[in-house]
Amino acid sequence: MTTVAAADYPVRPVRIVVPSAPGGGTDFYARLLAQSLAEGLKQTFIVENRPGAAGNIGAEVVAKAVPDGYTLMVSANPALAINPSLYKKLPYDAERDLAPIARGVVTPMVFTSHPSIPAKNLPELLALAKRDPGKLAYGSAGVGSPPHLGVRMLEEASKANFTHVPYKSMGQALTGLMSGEVGFILTNPAIVLPHIRTGRVRAMAVTHRIPQLPGVPTQAEAGFPGIEVYTSFSVVAPAATPPAIIQLLSTEIGKAMKSAAMKELIEKQAFVAVFDTPQAFAASLKQERQMWADVIRRNKITAE
Repeated sequence: MTTVAAADYPVRPVRIVVPSAPGGGTDFYARLLAQSLAEGLKQTFIVENRPGAAGNIGAEVVAKAVPDGYTLMVSANPALAINPSLYKKLPYDAERDLAPIARGVVTPMVFTSHPSIPAKNLPELLALAKRDPGKLAYGSAGVGSPPHLGVRMLEEASKANFTHVPYKSMGQALTGLMSGEVGFILTNPAIVLPHIRTGRVRAMAVTHRIPQLPGVPTQAEAGFPGIEVYTSFSVVAPAATPPAIIQLLSTEIGKAMKSAAMKELIEKQAFVAVFDTPQAFAASLKQERQMWADVIRRNKITAE
């Protein structure tokens, strides 16, 4: 694409691929962003869900798309930062094939237990697991998902031992928690807040302070600082997308993330609005990939 064409961008609808199913946090953020970009750039932005294989299917679609700015991806951590170390072979190279545009949202996570568990906070939960190693089960969105790796990091730090029950989604893991199939989960607050308020599940600790749970201690306050576990929703494009288009999209996303309306909608989900330039996002992504790679390597975790 020439510089002139980049200056005219966008002249037709833009596709935003979401590598997960409709209704989740990534999809929610992508649709908010699509609306904001459509208003700012006076063009249609269409969200296309391409779920499957922990985000790899959608990521491959974007990685192999024409790098003209008309195919973007809004993705959570796995496809961008975790899967490169988790899978022996991927149909795309996250670092080589995808160009960072912006990280827009960070989601703290909450340790949530079934009320029948005789532990009211994280230290008590860990003590319980140490007394009877492997008896207490936790659910996650699958092998290598942030909730799985986050609990594994806590096990390493505390020497506690749990049994991992991988589900296909955090929605299914929540169902498993409320039925008593598993004792606790580590998840983003949005899906558990309604159930915490009704007492169906118990909030034990949060990875970072959130206003919706002001009385719940942080993981650091519970005695385990230094474990960075979160979900982030970020925007990327195929590599070789013209820098002028990358910068234009970055600028527009920055405007959206700073708007009062966007912040209000995001904060209702217990998300935290952030904004990284392409350069800052690339640097943080490199650090995050290394962090997850270290956890995966130490614990010999693989997915097929």
